[in-house]
This record gives sequence, C-alpha cells and structure tokens, in this order.
Amino acid sequence: MGKVIISCAVTGSIHTPTMSPYLPITPEEIATSAIEAAEAGAAILHLHARNPEDGSPTPDPEVFRQFLPRIKESCSAVINITTGGATTMTSEERIAGPLAMQPEMCSLNMGSMNFGMFQTLNRFDNWKHDWEVDYLDGSRDRIFRNTFTDIETILRRMGECGTRFECECYDIGHLYTLAHCVDQGLIQPPLFIQSIFGILGGVGADPENLMHARRIANKLFGKEYQWSILAPGRFQTSFVTMGAMMGSHVRVGLEDSLYLSKGVLAESNAQQVAKIRRILEELSLEVATADEAREVLDLKGGENVRF
Repeated sequence: MGKVIISCAVTGSIHTPTMSPYLPITPEEIATSAIEAAEAGAAILHLHARNPEDGSPTPDPEVFRQFLPRIKESCSAVINITTGGATTMTSEERIAGPLAMQPEMCSLNMGSMNFGMFQTLNRFDNWKHDWEVDYLDGSRDRIFRNTFTDIETILRRMGECGTRFECECYDIGHLYTLAHCVDQGLIQPPLFIQSIFGILGGVGADPENLMHARRIANKLFGKEYQWSILAPGRFQTSFVTMGAMMGSHVRVGLEDSLYLSKGVLAESNAQQVAKIRRILEELSLEVATADEAREVLDLKGGENVRF
C-alpha cells in the first residue's frame, strides 16, 4: 500500500453557506487557510471562490485570481479548482475559472443528481445573509446538473489544458459513467476517484456502501485508479479513516464538515488536516507529500498553470 494523499476542501459553496465564523470567505482568508492546511500536511487543495461581500458562490475567474497566486507562491500543494461551483450556476459559469487558470487538477462531477441541503435549515437559525436560506431551501426542487454533454465538454476542454481530474462519484452509477468515459478515450489513467458518501440524493454513509464502491471500482478500473474518500458532517473522520484502512486516500476540510469533533467547531482547515494526519500516522500509514501526489497522479506540475 502506498502513501496516503490528504486533500483539503478549503471553502465550499455547494455544501456550506456561511454557517461558521471560521469558514474562509474573502480571497485573503481563503489563501491563508489553504496555506495553513498545506503546512499541516494537505498535498491537494480543493478550492471554490466566494463573493467576498456576502460569501455567496461565484464562478468569476478574477476572484480565483485574487487568491491562487499567493497559494502557489507560499506552498507546494497541488491546486485543484472546482468545476462543480454551485447548483445554481450554468455549466459555462462553472468551468470559467478552471479554463482561465488551467490548474493541475479540477474536480469533475460524474452525474446529475438531487443534492439535498434543505435539511440544514432545521439545524441553524443564525443566517448572516438572505441568499443562504433561499439557496438551501431551493435544493428541494433543483437538480445538480451534470449531463453526459457537460461531462464530455469538461473532459475535452480541460484535458486540452493538460489538467487532470478529481472524478467525484456520489453514487455507484457514477463509477459506470466514468468507465464509459474511459472506454470512449475521453479520460486516461491514472484516474483519481473521489467517492462521496452521505449527501442526501447520493449514496448513504454506510460501511457496506463503502465496501461495495471499492469492489465496483476494482472491477471497472483494476489497478488504473487512485481512490479517495470523503463524507460530510459527522461522518467525516470515521468514514475517511475506514477508507484509508481499505487503501484509499482521504479528503477533509471545512467544505465537507464545519466541526473538529462532536459539538466543537473547527477553527481552521489546518486543524482538520492535522487531526486526520495524526490518525493516519497512528495507524502506521505514511502521508504523501505534494510532489509524491503529483507523481502518483501524473500531474503536469505547478509551473504549467496560468496563475
């Protein structure tokens, strides 16, 4: 078993509006939090952009440009930009930042789905901005669109930039969609599969689903993929630890969970990275550096990006 790659999702816009005072929102906050996470052991930084005025998700390349160069200059971590953006964005909006920045990696959602976030409305009442309630409640009647055309377009356009993909699979069927893309020559190994458990509308955070996903991925891709695990909220630590023991890489971060432990808000992404790194090392698992991640995933290198 090789070394474990730790990814850190620094500031999401799909999962988390602004429900924690510690969630980085402004370009300065995002850059600082990302660099701290890299220093704590994150080899890959998964990044969204937010409107610095109200924290709402934005696809504006100029906002990405306000924090990406500083991160690149301050640490060696692989920068992985979202193409998921937010469920309210068009496909063209979601790819605008990655096309302009041409990062080493970008995320790629492998199927359309219901993406239920409305249940959060029952757990919080201290909303800072009007858009948050509307955004969450709107997920009752909104599809997170990722059609075959959307997927193929992102693979072709970003592939031409030399960018490789974090293939986000929220259900077992998404693995078969990825296999179809491989068969069509749209994406080449080594694949980086991010299996996601616990989003309402996707596969549940159940250990049996974790094992089943591993079996199907092995069946479809053999030794031509690298596997990573994430689970939101209270499932984060236990699920990614279980995945690591089964040979996966791991993803943590404030996009996926605002908490460090039960009832205790994480004050930074670095805290979550340090926690999972400590757990991995106590299990005698070695943590990969950013350059080791680049080698395993066959990335083009930080010198070949446009920021």
